[in-house]
Amino acid sequence: MTKLAQRPNILIIMVDQLRYDCLGYSGLAPVLTPHIDRLAAGGMWFNRAYTPIPVCGPARQSFVCGRRAEAFGGLWNFKLGLKVSALEPTAYSWARSLQEAGYRNGYIGKWDVHPTNDPTCYGYDEFVPSDERYRTWLQEAYPGLAYTSGYFGETDPLPLADTRTHRTGEMAAVLMRQLSKGGSPWHLRVNFQEPHLPCHPTAVFAEKYAIESIPMWGSFSETFADKPYIQEQQLRNWQIENLDWEDWAPIVARYYAIISQLDDAIGRLLEELDLLGESQDTVVIFTSDHGDMCGGHRMLDKHYVMYEDVVKVPLIIRWPSVIPSGRRCDEFVQSLLDLPPTLLEIGCSTSPPDHRFHGESLLPLLRGTQPADWRNEVVTTYNGGQFGLYTQRMIRSKEWKYVWNSTDVDELYDMIDDPYELRNVIQHPANKSIVLELRKRLYDILHRDDDGLVHNPWMRDQLIKGRKK
Repeated sequence: MTKLAQRPNILIIMVDQLRYDCLGYSGLAPVLTPHIDRLAAGGMWFNRAYTPIPVCGPARQSFVCGRRAEAFGGLWNFKLGLKVSALEPTAYSWARSLQEAGYRNGYIGKWDVHPTNDPTCYGYDEFVPSDERYRTWLQEAYPGLAYTSGYFGETDPLPLADTRTHRTGEMAAVLMRQLSKGGSPWHLRVNFQEPHLPCHPTAVFAEKYAIESIPMWGSFSETFADKPYIQEQQLRNWQIENLDWEDWAPIVARYYAIISQLDDAIGRLLEELDLLGESQDTVVIFTSDHGDMCGGHRMLDKHYVMYEDVVKVPLIIRWPSVIPSGRRCDEFVQSLLDLPPTLLEIGCSTSPPDHRFHGESLLPLLRGTQPADWRNEVVTTYNGGQFGLYTQRMIRSKEWKYVWNSTDVDELYDMIDDPYELRNVIQHPANKSIVLELRKRLYDILHRDDDGLVHNPWMRDQLIKGRKK
């Protein structure tokens, strides 16, 4: 019996802060990503995948256990001065279930799940802290290297083989070879830091994007009229309120370039999978924890917004024995919440009896069947931390996006007529019934998923008793 006939290997490639529209396969931005495009063409591309929370640490903690961050207190990133809970090793981990079912698990790269406990406390047999190793190696190999442009990025003087993207990819290939020798099915999660700002592409990739050829984002005409105060304040916090498109174009060009460089490193990792003869026996998943404003709405980074730029994420699943090539899925998917029950079903066939996931298995969609009761919306949350506490909850349907800003004006966007989310129509009289419906639906989902914000009676009444302007 072949390994595939038993259970497939699982390779998860997670990148950091990659916009949905910045892969060539999306057809939405002029970014060159031939290797990721080929991965997408060989499996299923998800047109409507959303992060449960657009912040690195909480999103990755949710992925470990398959529950919303608010349910266990992982509200914002560590090291922001404000103390915050973390997902403890005693919590459920689907990787541990795979391990108990006979998988050999490896983890490399960014963690962000716990400040002191590493992945081996959550079901991984091998952990390679590639970022720490790379920093140590870089200081020894290039003691005089300095980057001087801060979050705006600059061209990297290093040879391509010595960049973080490619050193991480090579360490991942070594770990994959190690896991594949055991004879057991394996799971490897590879976490790249890129394209998180600051972007430092090498010249060979930076030269692919002429600054004058970078198209302006459709949302760049943002005026912040009738928007929450925090959005315009975010520009002041970053000191970017006076930047025009001539200032932004080189920043976006570097973002495109580091994505292309990242694609090259991923291509080499996928080539290693081919050389091992494991491609047909391996489920490959590619996704990101969240997106990046990168000049959208004139903003930098993420935080305090629920725009598509940061909440919509790329998701690709290739599984040669199950998914025909060239498939596209238009259903709403909560990427980091739906993947855990999916992975459990792929690798173990049974769900833990005492653990409730906040997502649903994607296997029916992967097999080409659509459950009659599949969701018609997605919910994303945010709790502040970067520039102070500020809670947001978003519900997105095909036609509408409603954002509950509990301490400021709410937002409502017509996603058909205003796809760039420039006009907040929350106060339009014709939308009153829509707002009531979305608020009630949002409340039901948050309450079901153990979000303490709506267990607070004053907050609950904003949504279901009309106590919100």
